[in-house]
Amino acid sequence: MGLIDILLIVAGYLCGSIPFGLLIVRWVKGLDIRTQGSGNIGATNVGRIMGAKWFFIVMLLDALKGLVPTAISILLASGSFEFETNTHTPVFSGLAAVLGHMYPCWLKFRGGKGVATALGVVLVLAPVASLIAASCFAITFVIWRTVSISSLSAAVLFAAVELPLLKHPFNSENWPLGCFSLLVPLLIIYRHRSNILRLVKGEEYAFRNKNESQERSPEN
Repeated sequence: MGLIDILLIVAGYLCGSIPFGLLIVRWVKGLDIRTQGSGNIGATNVGRIMGAKWFFIVMLLDALKGLVPTAISILLASGSFEFETNTHTPVFSGLAAVLGHMYPCWLKFRGGKGVATALGVVLVLAPVASLIAASCFAITFVIWRTVSISSLSAAVLFAAVELPLLKHPFNSENWPLGCFSLLVPLLIIYRHRSNILRLVKGEEYAFRNKNESQERSPEN
């Protein structure tokens, strides 16, 4: 692994650590999202504070944080340019982006849950498994309207699909992606530990339409 590989991995981390949720809420509402709702900087808390439109905007931006550095690493590793990079660098760059979102150096290493950023990474590295996981996310969200349930379901399903697709996920060729496919879902589950406790207690936040919100409001 050479200097270019290291620079790509560092760039992946720095890209992943851009706190779009924090910046957008500050620009639009003048609020610090870390003091609002759950205090998380991710898309779910943004949606809780600012509505579904901003949830999807932040989710897209967070996904791009993973997709762009991974795609650039793959492009450089393809040999199309004069740079020589390691074929495993795209996986490491993508992993660095996910860790950057979860543990951003700018925010004392207190970041988001990493789901959208991980999706951006795996759309490039493992498109089949990622599309299946994304479909699972969408279906479970329509049913339960709870992002944590969708995120946890999608993370587990991604690992369950991608590891068998690799056939030999931990051989010399596939071990980086095999480790990523196991490690990142486990990290996502770990980052959702407070959500899991709220789910057990029946206290987890769910997106509601206006009629449902009115029915559940404290005034009623």
